[in-house]
Amino acid sequence: MGLQYLISISYVDDTEVFKVCLDYWNALVSELFEAHHSSDNPAATANVMGLQIPLLSGMVDGLGSQITQRRQLYAGPMSKLRMLMICRMAKPEEVLIVEDENGNIVRETMKDNDVLVQYKVMRETLIYLSHLDHEDTEQQMLKKLSKQLNGEDWTWNNLNTLCWAIGSISGSMMEDQENRFLVTVIRDLLNLCEVTKGKDNKAVIASNIMYVVGQYPRFLRAHWKFLKTVVNKLFEFMHETHPGVQDMACDTFLKIVQKCKRKFVVVQVGEAEPFVSELLTGLATTVADLQPHQIHTFYESVGHMIQAESDPQKRDEYLQRLMELPNQKWAEIIGQARQSVDYLKDQDVIRTVLNIMQTNTSVALSLGTFFLPQISLIFLDMLNVYRMYSELISSSIAEGGPFASKTSYVKLLRSVKRETLKLIETFVDKAEDQPHIGKQFVQPMMDPILGDYARNVPDARESEVLSLFATIINKYRGVMMEDVPRIFEAVFACTLEMITKNFEDYPEHRLKFFSLLHAIATYCFRALFALSSQQLKLVMDSIIWAFRHTERNIAETGLYLLLEMLKNFQISEFCNQFHQSYFLTVEQEIFAVLTDTFHKPGFKHHVHILQHLFCLVDSGALTQPLWDINALGLTAYPSNTAFVREYTIKLLGTSFPNMTVTEVTQFVDGLFESRNDLSSFKNHIRDFLVQSKEFSAQDNKDLYAEEAAAQRERERQRMLSIPGLIAPSELQDEMLDT
Repeated sequence: MGLQYLISISYVDDTEVFKVCLDYWNALVSELFEAHHSSDNPAATANVMGLQIPLLSGMVDGLGSQITQRRQLYAGPMSKLRMLMICRMAKPEEVLIVEDENGNIVRETMKDNDVLVQYKVMRETLIYLSHLDHEDTEQQMLKKLSKQLNGEDWTWNNLNTLCWAIGSISGSMMEDQENRFLVTVIRDLLNLCEVTKGKDNKAVIASNIMYVVGQYPRFLRAHWKFLKTVVNKLFEFMHETHPGVQDMACDTFLKIVQKCKRKFVVVQVGEAEPFVSELLTGLATTVADLQPHQIHTFYESVGHMIQAESDPQKRDEYLQRLMELPNQKWAEIIGQARQSVDYLKDQDVIRTVLNIMQTNTSVALSLGTFFLPQISLIFLDMLNVYRMYSELISSSIAEGGPFASKTSYVKLLRSVKRETLKLIETFVDKAEDQPHIGKQFVQPMMDPILGDYARNVPDARESEVLSLFATIINKYRGVMMEDVPRIFEAVFACTLEMITKNFEDYPEHRLKFFSLLHAIATYCFRALFALSSQQLKLVMDSIIWAFRHTERNIAETGLYLLLEMLKNFQISEFCNQFHQSYFLTVEQEIFAVLTDTFHKPGFKHHVHILQHLFCLVDSGALTQPLWDINALGLTAYPSNTAFVREYTIKLLGTSFPNMTVTEVTQFVDGLFESRNDLSSFKNHIRDFLVQSKEFSAQDNKDLYAEEAAAQRERERQRMLSIPGLIAPSELQDEMLDT
């Protein structure tokens, strides 16, 4: 009786009341499901039911019947709860079309995080309810859908909540049941779209069709006729100018293609040619009403299809047909520019060039290695345009001063430069199967891109240059060794000058600069040996400067980089020289950020670096003293270990004046004792920090970030073990498209 009252209260139109009820329903059905799920394992069942006793064989049957009785007892309220969840389902993130306060159907402008959180809880609750009784879930949904179709229960809200509920239980049914259920659902929704009149009504139905089909890739892969019908329906929606419908159509198309791409490149039963060929024939018509950003999503989707084609000849032919429209426009622009270079200065032409670059980037993103014929076709002309726009930017800033960089004209020119860099980086990054395939493009880029970066005024330097060369080094690794000095020369000093004046200016350059340094330190480390001691000091100073930064990404990149440098120098012939210069500085700086309470998110990396230093000093790898021989003499300490121990005690004694020498000495001795066991070493440091006055009154959750991450991973594994809790559309390549 109490559950009946609570269900009635849950229908009350008050968000806060519903949230409280929802938390209870989620906890209840989760417990019922666990008991039901574990009924094959009596020991687990006993635990779920709170029976912390050893089970005798005679008790097992009794426990099983208890579970069955409990399910039967709850069957009635659970059926009503399913209807409650269906009627009040929250809006998922993928749905872009909403009803505003005036009752108009509009495109959503801002995500409501409260609604998304509520959707996740309701979705989980409905998945558990579905597992408890698949038949009842299916019947209630189909019954409600038939009432939409005959007009008995038709409203925008009723259809929305029903379809959001149908989409949310994806993956929870057995495949044959899901197939039977979805055949009815999709057929009824398509019929509803045909028979319903009114622009707003059609927009609502369209958004619901798109949401539902996007959630069930397994069904679409198994039913070509439905897949083709759905995709053609999406193409229809791409001509529908109602706000949000086209965006959702393009997003859903991309989502479906990513999960079903093989189906589009083989000749299906009853078809004369693969669907991708048919699509390319009508491409111009399909995209005629789309906005540029929607066209880019569409091109990315078709790129995924072409990538699934295994025949190289067909693949190249499809790519050439796909890029025909942008390539015609590009050839026309380059032809005009050869006659008069001023043609490229027109703002409309610049926008067209930008659009062409963005289209190419979208295809490179999905096509990867197979994008080579297209990038080869436009590469040299693209670099010439890059160089020309760069000169235009420089001359504009030289004439108009720093404010010229804020004008719309210069911003537009810089957008083209950035997109060009992004295109090259995307291609290099995505060319997976043949890692050296893009190396031929590196040399021609040296002057137009690197030289241009060095020559430009700071406000006209693109941070994407740094990330491009970081990607190139990460991809081609040691092959880039001979090019590193040139890269260093072009970007190092001038970028450092930009980013070390304060902690605020050029935030993009900061992160990308340290990512580039990290790539060099990881794959072209020996190139650093060619640096003078002054240049190496600049590198080390910049790394220390990075991990002192309060911006988390920059600090983490600096710490990664430092650990990489320390590991590489340890196994190099310069081990002694490097550590004599920098060991004490690094130890001091790491202890400074470890204990200042502002850099807690870097705790894991601080521990790794300190462990590395303490292991190194005790390993015998250092054969020269770390102390100053000129001041203290060669025999001042029996070993480096004894020196570092005393140095660390003094260092921490100064940093923590409230602690006694005995406490600090115990802590340092503990560091040496636990240095070979990372877990003990980390716990020892954490205990020391938490006990100190500076940390004791603060929120120290960042010090336990690794444990929290491990807990999240355990929760994810639990969710993966329950079909549907993680939506099939969100699983990456775990559902292979065969």
